[in-house]
Amino acid sequence: MGAQTMTYPSIDWLAITPIIILLGGMMINLVLAALTRAWPRAWYAIGTVELAVAALIVEMFLWHDINKNGARIIINNAISIDHFTMFCWIGIAGALALVSLSTAEYLRRESLDGPEVYALYICAALGAMIMTASNDMIVLFLGLETLSIALYVLAASHRRRAESQESGLKYFILGGFASAFFLYGIALIYGSTGTTNIAGIGKVLSTEVFVKGDDAMLLAGIALLIVGLAFKVAVVPFHFWTPDVYQGAPTPVTSFMASVGKFAAFAALLRVVATALPSRAEDWRPVIWVLAILSVVVGSVLAVVQTDVKRMLAYSSISHAGFMMIGIESIGHSGDVDGLPATLMYLMIYSVLVIGTFTVVSLVTRTGDSGSDIGSFRGLGKERPALALAMTIFLLAQAGMPLTSGFIAKFGVIKAAATNHSYAIAIIAMVASVIAALLYLRIMISMWLTDEESGDDKREAIKVPFTAGFVVAGSAFFTLLVGVWPSWLIDASQAALQLAK
Repeated sequence: MGAQTMTYPSIDWLAITPIIILLGGMMINLVLAALTRAWPRAWYAIGTVELAVAALIVEMFLWHDINKNGARIIINNAISIDHFTMFCWIGIAGALALVSLSTAEYLRRESLDGPEVYALYICAALGAMIMTASNDMIVLFLGLETLSIALYVLAASHRRRAESQESGLKYFILGGFASAFFLYGIALIYGSTGTTNIAGIGKVLSTEVFVKGDDAMLLAGIALLIVGLAFKVAVVPFHFWTPDVYQGAPTPVTSFMASVGKFAAFAALLRVVATALPSRAEDWRPVIWVLAILSVVVGSVLAVVQTDVKRMLAYSSISHAGFMMIGIESIGHSGDVDGLPATLMYLMIYSVLVIGTFTVVSLVTRTGDSGSDIGSFRGLGKERPALALAMTIFLLAQAGMPLTSGFIAKFGVIKAAATNHSYAIAIIAMVASVIAALLYLRIMISMWLTDEESGDDKREAIKVPFTAGFVVAGSAFFTLLVGVWPSWLIDASQAALQLAK
């Protein structure tokens, strides 16, 4: 008998160049940090931004390459290279660049070391990119864990704040449970279909007829899969970790979790339901419907009664997650073409909004992340009118005000629901938006119509360094640009409708 040779999968190196760039940059970051601890923190921020921009450039090239040569699945059917993947990668790389810039001033103010923070940002971004491109459940799980472990450490990275340590521990414990649910769901789906390939699962479920009662394992697997991802996107009732973690984590880390973390988890959920589970929509769509309604209502109502701005924004993020769930629910309707692009567009818009908002919060808060209550924003319009104006733009956009990107995002998912005759969920979402507007109005009144506190509670003079100012100004510009000229983003999200299978 002749010796058997192992066949290795061919690798399209160009297609994974963005991942290689970030992976190589992270390793260089760690080596330099170990050898030269005296380097200025800003150098690591600049290096991370350069890596993100380099990845962005390659992703733009790959987008045009897909236009020319078509989508493809590489590395033994594990990674999908399509417009959906590139749209997500562009959003993740852009968020990485913006958060890295906003973190530089925070680390200086808090006298924290920078190298490991930026290395963890890159590690989390790598996990997010793997999640959004995965065409196999095992690869998806590996990406999820890469992202999650980095976020656990980042949440606890402020070693002198007990709240930061507590938030990291809570996130780690509850995240571990969610990962266990997700992995068990994968095992049950594999037991039912005989494959972990996402496109392969879709083919099996569309051709194989399960006798009623024999699909219990499959249904349990789908349920556990949704539970695992529902925790990551923070929808009700899997949201309990969100307010404490968002409040306790360093503010730039909170913005990273709310943008990159949510982007990756929602993109993974989108690919799974659109590629693997379209034939079982009648099973999972009612669950998504309930999660969406609970999230928009509970998130909006609880946000209004908060006094800490970071907790407010945490509950607001739960409400926004509910809106994105509305887009996913629309995918479950036969013939739907609006749900997936509307949700993707919402993810891109919300990521920029939340980074800009938390950057302003980071500038207003005092050393140690104290002073994030609404009172800290009193008189901001007089002291820093440009900063208050940018914050107002972000808040109006999150409320869904016309001529802002937030209006385009909310209109897209509500339109998708109405098109598929889900009128109840569309009406509830609009009512929840009105309730949430009260939250944003409270902050705006504090900034523009009240005077700054005096005495011992008087706010320290706010310094706006160039890096943070660039993030705030760029995010505000994007918010207004999409609000008045949304066609380019709509076209890009529509292009992502065709997933590689």
